Amino acid sequence: MPLSLEESVIRIRDFIVKKEGRYEIVIGSDSEAALRGYADFVSSIVVRRVGNGAIYFWTRSRERFYNMRDRIQKETMRSILLAQECKSLLKEMAGEEILWDRRVTFTCIHLDVGEIGPTKDLVDTVRGMVKGYGFEPVIKPYSYGAFVVADRHT
Repeated sequence: MPLSLEESVIRIRDFIVKKEGRYEIVIGSDSEAALRGYADFVSSIVVRRVGNGAIYFWTRSRERFYNMRDRIQKETMRSILLAQECKSLLKEMAGEEILWDRRVTFTCIHLDVGEIGPTKDLVDTVRGMVKGYGFEPVIKPYSYGAFVVADRHT
């Protein structure tokens, strides 16, 4: 059943307040070329109860791209914008203190790039983009939100 971002954040809030524990929220995006000059972009929101399972939500859109650099930068910006919206809604719905008590960490954006392979020349660029927006970039092989969860739906 499709959910709006607001409905997804309500479910995230409920998942977090339901049980004690530490939680990590990460955002990641992946894309796959579909038609000539277009790609399906998938972004995921992963909420992990550290040591005890997770839930995730995802969204898909088709957008034009011109080359791999453009596609990776679009993935990165989709993740940044989704993280900003999600964080803002979570603070609004659950109160800002939800991110102050160290029970919930929401600082990382998972990127579908790595030091090995065709994206190695883009690592510094997208890391800089993410840091510029106040988030911590995570690359392969640790960026499961992008290359595992989002990739599952591309």
